[in-house]
Amino acid sequence: MTALFNKHQDLLTKALDACARRYAWSGWPENPSSKIHGEARPAAGQARFEALLGQDFPLQQPGEIDRVGEEVSPYTGRPLGLRYPRLDPGSLFPAINAGRPAWAAASPEERVGVCLEILQRCGEQLFENAHATMHTSGQSYVMAFAGSGANALDRGLEALAYAHKAMQDVPASARWERQFGRDGVASLDKRYRLVPRGIGVVICCATFPLWNTYPALCASLATGNPVVLKPHPAATLPVAMVAKVCREVLAEAGFDPNLVTLAADSRAEPATLPLVQHPDTAIIDFTGSPRFGSWLEQNCPGKLVYTETAGCNSVVVESTDDLTATARAIAHSLCQASAQMCTSVQNIHIPAAGIRVGGEAVPHAEVAQAICAAVDHWLADARGAATLCGTLFDPSVQANVDRYRELAGDRILRDSAAYANPDFPAARTATPLVIAATAADRDWYRQEVFGPVSFIIANDSAESCLEDATGNARDCGAITSHVYSTDPVFLGRAVDAYHAAGASVACNLTGMPINFAAAYSDFHVTGLNPAGNACLADLAFVSNRFRIVQSKFMGVAPAH
Repeated sequence: MTALFNKHQDLLTKALDACARRYAWSGWPENPSSKIHGEARPAAGQARFEALLGQDFPLQQPGEIDRVGEEVSPYTGRPLGLRYPRLDPGSLFPAINAGRPAWAAASPEERVGVCLEILQRCGEQLFENAHATMHTSGQSYVMAFAGSGANALDRGLEALAYAHKAMQDVPASARWERQFGRDGVASLDKRYRLVPRGIGVVICCATFPLWNTYPALCASLATGNPVVLKPHPAATLPVAMVAKVCREVLAEAGFDPNLVTLAADSRAEPATLPLVQHPDTAIIDFTGSPRFGSWLEQNCPGKLVYTETAGCNSVVVESTDDLTATARAIAHSLCQASAQMCTSVQNIHIPAAGIRVGGEAVPHAEVAQAICAAVDHWLADARGAATLCGTLFDPSVQANVDRYRELAGDRILRDSAAYANPDFPAARTATPLVIAATAADRDWYRQEVFGPVSFIIANDSAESCLEDATGNARDCGAITSHVYSTDPVFLGRAVDAYHAAGASVACNLTGMPINFAAAYSDFHVTGLNPAGNACLADLAFVSNRFRIVQSKFMGVAPAH
């Protein structure tokens, strides 16, 4: 029964080692280039994606009421035409419960083996998943292949490795002896059983639909908990593809496929509340808006709630030896995925008097102009802009841009405009809007502004820049933070201040995408500020999804 575990044990061993030593490694290819994979595999993946369009998605589940589907490609403006099963919770949950005893009784190795097989098969559909993610969430093809493909799979494997480790730390049995009094020796046999919490509901993100799907799926499923995947109505297909693989692998392994189900819905008739409020739901994983994440944390008593939301990701620029490199690093974050990432920079704090570049004083306005010029640098080539920016996943993102453009008035440092995607003339696009602000405008920037909107904030001094940025992290949340300084003393104060605010911080990053969070190495989200209460991934992300019960006895042991 551990055949799948044995089949993939080398992959798991490598992931455990990477987690222990925190080095750079990926279990899947991150580049979709045909120079690496040949022409046939990418073309076959696109063909498989296109073959799904305009029909019912091939998924049969209990409790189906009808079919729903409202995905529209942000690249073409046309509906995908896919329809997914809409389920009745009254029929769904009993069907899930029927498979729970056998899954709970399976050994940890059996369950981990099934999850490893699921990840490997999902890795085999990276190319079609890239097109599915691209035409739902709006990511570029390259970003969809890496960020919602290889990197998301790595986060899933990382969570699975921690789940395996947590379960391995509990022995199945033990012999216990102790002297009581002069003559009595108690000799007990003890057995320990891992008991799953119950059904987990995973509420998937619209812009990175598999980023939390794989980790939450693996963390719950491996520890014995069935999983209901609830995708965003605008980005259902990538999650549906994963659900289909899960159900196939479970059935082939001799388990009930209803241990993983897809709960598709529509904006008009959302399914989230009936799912999370169902008495059989024990675990909720959520990635999305801070508002709903906070509601879940506060209104789901008796359930485990894991959230990753967003906050005021910041940069503090105190000094630098290379203004061009620093500006380009910051600008890259403003452009990447049209700032629809949880790691996108929003608030750029620069002292009003300016900074030192090498040995020279550079005014604030010149630094701000360098950042705006760096944005234009990244967007100078149309194909490069398309790869970096992707599209706006939903018209509401453009509405955000328009609202802040009107609010900013004459304080716009760089205006937003559509860029022409060379392959998709109808693509919904917008370049970064950059706004000049001061501490008096804190109402503007002390919240997440979703999409390509950022603020260059003139604080009174470098210390006040740091105080403002870290105060916002503490009060409003932050997932990523950056500091640029050539002064080791200032850097030390900055690291301490961000850590005191419950935020991680990166110093002087250039020459790489500063949005990047590396699986097996970066602990993504601290759980210490309002940007989320869970970390991808650590032991805390998995260890409470099961509890331990024990039996102890003298003499004859109960039969199993």
